[in-house]
Amino acid sequence: MAEREAPRTKQRPIVRLGIFFISHSLLFSVVCCTAGVLALLLLPVLAKNTYISENALMPGSGNPMLSSQDVPEANKLVKDVIALNSKSRGAGIERQRLIAQYMSDLGAEVNYHKFRPQAVQFHPLHFFSSPDSGITEQNVSCSSYGTNVVGIIRAPRGDGKEAIVLVTPYNSAKINQGEAFSLGIAYSVFSLLTRVTWLAKDIIWLVADSQHGEYAAVAAWLREYHTPVFTRLRTADAEICLEINNVHEVKESPIAERKIYDEFRRAGTMAAALVIKVVDKKEQFEDSLSIYAEASNGQMPNLDLINIVNYLAVHRQGLRAKVDKMWSVLDSKWLKILGELFESAGQVARSLNPQWKFGIPAADYVEGTATLASSLYNQALGVPTGPHGAFRDYQVDAITLEISSRASFDSKNRRNEFLLRCGRLIEGVIRSVNNLLEKFHQSFFLYLLTSPGKFVSVGVYMIAFALLVAPLPMVAASLYADANNLDSVQKDEPTSSTSVADEPGITLRSWKWINAAKKVFVVHLWGSVVSLFPYLIDQIPNCSPTRSFLLWVLFSTLSFLIMFVILASPFSHSFASPLHVGEWAILKSVTISVAFIGLCLMSVINFSTAEIGGLLIVPMCLLAHPLKLDLRDLSLKTFSRVSCNLVLGFIGFPPATFMILKGGFEGFSSIDVGDFWNWLESLWAWNSATYLFIGMVHLPCWLLCVHILFHHC
Repeated sequence: MAEREAPRTKQRPIVRLGIFFISHSLLFSVVCCTAGVLALLLLPVLAKNTYISENALMPGSGNPMLSSQDVPEANKLVKDVIALNSKSRGAGIERQRLIAQYMSDLGAEVNYHKFRPQAVQFHPLHFFSSPDSGITEQNVSCSSYGTNVVGIIRAPRGDGKEAIVLVTPYNSAKINQGEAFSLGIAYSVFSLLTRVTWLAKDIIWLVADSQHGEYAAVAAWLREYHTPVFTRLRTADAEICLEINNVHEVKESPIAERKIYDEFRRAGTMAAALVIKVVDKKEQFEDSLSIYAEASNGQMPNLDLINIVNYLAVHRQGLRAKVDKMWSVLDSKWLKILGELFESAGQVARSLNPQWKFGIPAADYVEGTATLASSLYNQALGVPTGPHGAFRDYQVDAITLEISSRASFDSKNRRNEFLLRCGRLIEGVIRSVNNLLEKFHQSFFLYLLTSPGKFVSVGVYMIAFALLVAPLPMVAASLYADANNLDSVQKDEPTSSTSVADEPGITLRSWKWINAAKKVFVVHLWGSVVSLFPYLIDQIPNCSPTRSFLLWVLFSTLSFLIMFVILASPFSHSFASPLHVGEWAILKSVTISVAFIGLCLMSVINFSTAEIGGLLIVPMCLLAHPLKLDLRDLSLKTFSRVSCNLVLGFIGFPPATFMILKGGFEGFSSIDVGDFWNWLESLWAWNSATYLFIGMVHLPCWLLCVHILFHHC
C-alpha cells in the first residue's frame, strides 16, 4: 500500500504576507518610498491646531495686575543702564551694581555669580550630554570673567520647593537698547511679583552677562545651581581677580548689605524658564513675538508652554506670534504648485462630503512647509536656537521670547506702552505656570511646528519615516534569498541530495555572508575612526577651516587605504573566489540591514536627523547596483539606474550634500570649502548626535554603496 504523504503545515498569515512582500520587493519599495515622501509633503496639511492640555494652566483667566504705575520705574532702569555706556572704564561693574541695587530695593535676595568662559573642544565621550562640560580656558585674564546678577523672590504661598526663572541676557561691556528694554520688562514683572499674594513658586531673575555668549552665561549658572559646592576650592581661581573686578563693593548702605549675599543662592526645582530678548527689528505692521524652542539634539519643551505664550500674546496683548521659517523655501515655485494641487484636492473632498476637512489654502501650505522645514532643520542640527537650550539639558521646559517693535522707542508713550504690553504677557505666563501642581507632562514633547498655532505630533510624522525605511528589510531579505538561489543553480545542486552533500554548500554560503558582514563592520569601524580625526586636527594651532578640511580628507583617505589593504589580503578573500557570483548582492543585503538599524536607532535619538538622513540614504542603498552589469545590457531601465546611481553617489557624499544645500539656499557664489568644516565643528562642539550619525552611519553607507557600484562582477 502506498505511503500517504504527510499533510503540509499551513503557514501563518503574517508569514505569508512577509513572503509576498519579499517576493515583490521592487514594487513594495517603489510604493513605500513614494508614499513616504508624499506623507512628508502632506504634514502641513495634516497639522492640527494647538490646544491647552493641562486645565490647571488657565491662561488669561485672571485680569493682569501690571499697571501703568509700574512702568515708570522700569523706564528709569532702562535709562540708567544705557547712560552708563558713556563711561569709558568700569561701566560693566557699575551696571552690575546698579541692577543689584534695583533688585535689592524690591526686597529680593541678590547674589553675584562669577564664571569663566568655556573652551570649545571636541569631546568624543561626551555626546548626548550637556555641551558645557565645565572645562575652562587656561591662562585667562581677569577681564575675561563674567558676572551674572541673580535675584530671588520667595513665594508667600510656597514652600520653596519650586521656582520659575526669568532670564535677560545683556552685554555688560556695552549694552544696547534692546537689552536695556529686556531688563526693563523683567524688572516691571519682578517688581509686581514682590507684592502679589497669589504667588506659590519662587521667582528667580537671572541677569546673564553675555559678553562671552548668552548660552555660556546661563549654562555656567545652571551648572552651579545643580551642583552644590561645600568647599571654596571651586571659587579659589575667581578670587584672584577680586581686586580688579570686585563687584561686591556694591554694599553702600546697611540695607543693601543685608540683602546682597556673598554665597550662591538657590530656590526650588525649576518648573519653567523664560528667556526675554528685545531686538531692534522694525516690524511693518505690529509688534511681534518670535518663539524659539529647539534645544540640543532636537529636544523640545512641553508644547503647553508654547501654547500659553501664543494664546496670551495673540488674544490678550495683540502681538503677532511667529516661529522661525526657512525663507528660501517660500519662493519655491514647485511648492506653490503642490500647494495649489492640495487646495484643489481639498475642495473636491469637501464637495463629496462636507465633513472631510482635507486641504488648506496654497499660501498657508507654502508658509507651513517653510516653518516645518525650519523646525526639521533646527532639530536635526542639534544646536540650541537660544540660551533656553541650557535649561533643557536639565529637563527644564524653557523657551526664548524675542520681541520686536513696529516703531522706534523715541516717544515716551511708545516706550511705556511697549513695556506694559510685554510685561503683562510675562505676567500672564508666570501666572499660568504658577497654577501648576506638577511639572509639565500633559501635552507633547515630540512634535514639529508648522505655525505658532499648529503642530504635527509624533504619531503623524513617524508614518512618513516608517514608510520610507520599510523597504529596507524586505529588499535585504530578497537580495539574500536571490543570491543563495543563484549559487544553488550555478552549482547544479540536486534537490534530493542528502544532508551531508548539502553541508559544503551551506558552509560556503555562510562564509560568504560572514565575508560581507566583515566588510560592512570594517567600513563602519573606519567611519568611527574618521569621526575622531577632528579632535586631532583641532590640536593643530592656527589651522584655517579650509586647511583643516583638507587634512581631514587626507587622513580619511589614508585610513581607508589601510582598511582596503586589510580587506584585499589573500586571507580575507580565501572564501570569496568560489562564490564570486552574487557576492555583491550579499554585501548590499548586509549594507541595507545595517543602514536600517542605524536609521531606526537615530529616529529614537533625533527623529529629524533620521528623516533627512533617510531621504538621502534609502534611495542610495536601494538603487545601488554594479555598473558593470548594467553596462553589459544597456537599456532604458539600466541607463536610468546608472544615471540615478551616479547622481545619488555624488549627492550622498556628506561634503557634496552640504555644498549643494548651501548653494541652493544661499547661492553658489558664497560656497567655500571651509564652510563644511565650520559646520562640522559646530556639531561636535555642541556634542550633536547628528555628527555621530554622519560619521558612523551616513559616510560608511555611502562608501559601501560606491563599492557596490564599482564591484568587479
